[in-house]
Amino acid sequence: MLSGPPSLGPRLALGALRSPFKRPGPGVAFSGTGDRLVLPDLRVDLERLAAYERVCGFPTGEDALPLTYPHVLGFPLAMRIMSGRGFPLPLLGLVHTSIEITRHTAPAATGTYELTVYVERLAAHRRGTEAVVVTELRERGAVVWESTSTYLARHRTESVPAAESPAATREPVPVLDEWRLAADVGRRYGAASGDRNPIHLHALTARLFGFPRAIAHGMWTVARCLAAHGSPPAVRVRAEFRAPVLLPGTVAFASDGERFELRGTGEAGRVHVKGRVDPLRP
Repeated sequence: MLSGPPSLGPRLALGALRSPFKRPGPGVAFSGTGDRLVLPDLRVDLERLAAYERVCGFPTGEDALPLTYPHVLGFPLAMRIMSGRGFPLPLLGLVHTSIEITRHTAPAATGTYELTVYVERLAAHRRGTEAVVVTELRERGAVVWESTSTYLARHRTESVPAAESPAATREPVPVLDEWRLAADVGRRYGAASGDRNPIHLHALTARLFGFPRAIAHGMWTVARCLAAHGSPPAVRVRAEFRAPVLLPGTVAFASDGERFELRGTGEAGRVHVKGRVDPLRP
């Protein structure tokens, strides 16, 4: 039996070392598209799960896994692919831009699962190339949870950036709460998730990558929003990562029961994360 997630430190280091030798351009391809990494007989480390629940604001001791937790279980496999010699995009600078999660039924924290991760495709983007990464959690052969994440590598492109279509006018999402985020949120989430990327840990290490202070993990911001928003057992969630959250700091959580946002405080607050939660119909 395997209980995850393992530490990502070696994979991050390997990916960082290989990054300078990867210089993608227009039309970049990946020969490993569709190749699957599979973990059979996966069981959840309940102590680590409880730490994750605490740092993200989910209730502890629930029978079902938090909606975002299977992503944590699958992320080491995604890192194994994206830090590999044959993956053409550099790990350093790769930005998680969006995630779509579909939970068909709430998986139990004490269950035994098969976890699968693969790169579905590389897609041209007006700012470079996106890797589309799929994670699937199966129980007795049936998919109970799945996600699709996009990771953007910025590089030179041949196409002219498309003009953005005007956004549809909708009522603003009402602010429900303000959260004061401590400087150690990144370290606490890193310990629970295994993702100890230096941009999230300390101001000093974050400055090496161009950030004035440490930034919160994108998946922590989504998890924290969903913990506050709530969701039915069968649900689809779509979220976009718009701007980093600096630590320490204060953010506003907004929700109308369907849409949610995390943004800076004040009327002109910058949107950090936006998304929506849709129940799945039987």
